[in-house]
Amino acid sequence: MTRWIELDGVVNMRDLGGLPTRDGRTTREGRLIRSDNLQDLSEGDVRHLVEVLGVTDVVDLRSHVEHEVTGAGPLRSTPLTHHHHSLLREDLGADETVEEALAVRWGRGDPAPRDGAFWARHYTGYLTRRPDSVAAALAAIRDSAGGTVVHCAAGKDRTGTVVGMALAVAGVPDEEIVADYVLTAGRLERIIDRLIEVEPYRRSLPTHTLEEQLPRAESMAAVLAHLDEEFGGTIGWLEAAGWTQEEVTRLRDRLVG
Repeated sequence: MTRWIELDGVVNMRDLGGLPTRDGRTTREGRLIRSDNLQDLSEGDVRHLVEVLGVTDVVDLRSHVEHEVTGAGPLRSTPLTHHHHSLLREDLGADETVEEALAVRWGRGDPAPRDGAFWARHYTGYLTRRPDSVAAALAAIRDSAGGTVVHCAAGKDRTGTVVGMALAVAGVPDEEIVADYVLTAGRLERIIDRLIEVEPYRRSLPTHTLEEQLPRAESMAAVLAHLDEEFGGTIGWLEAAGWTQEEVTRLRDRLVG
C-alpha cells in the first residue's frame, strides 16, 4: 500500500495509517493525513478529501501572516471544521516582518550550519515557544469526527513535529516516526518549486541550498529523545500541558485500530 495521496494541488500529502505500533497493532488509515499547503486544491481534490477519504477537520499550523497573505483556500467553502494553531512566536504579538513570520526563516540569526542539529533546535523551539498551539493541534486530532489533515507550508517542519508527536502517543516506534519524516526528502525540490511561485514565500524563502533544507533522520530522532529525556515521552509532555490520562487515551484510540 502506498501512503502517498496524489492530488492536483499538493505535493507532500500522505496518510499516516498502516504504521506498526509497539503492541503489534497498526495505525488506522484515513484518521491522520499530513500535507503541504492546501491553497491550490482543485474541486476534484476537495471532493476526494471530503467524500472519499472522509476528512472532517483541517489543522493549519502556518503563521497568521501566511494565512492572511495567501487568503482563504478552497476548503473554506466546505463544512469542514478548521483549526488554526500557529507554531511561530510572532503570533504571540511580537512586531515582526513577513519574512520573520515564516517557519523557514525562524532561527535565521543562528550562525550554525543548517544541519540536523539546527533543525532539531528549530523543532524543539515549537514545544517551548508555542506549547499552547502544539497541544491544541493534537487535541483537534483527538476530537475530530473523521479524518484530520495537518498541514503547514511545506509539510515538513511544523507538520512533521505535530504528527510525529501524535504517532508517538499512538505507540509507533521512534524509528518508524523518523522514517515517515524523511520521506519528504524525495519531494522537497518539488515542494520548494511550488512555494516559491507565490507570496509570501516568493520573497521569503531562504537562499540556502536544497541540501540544507532536507529532512534528516537525526533531527526528528533528537526531538523524540528530547521528549523522552525531559518529560518521559510525548505523553508526559501532554500531561505537563494539562492533558488527562483519559484525553491521552482518546487520542491513541483515535489513531490505532
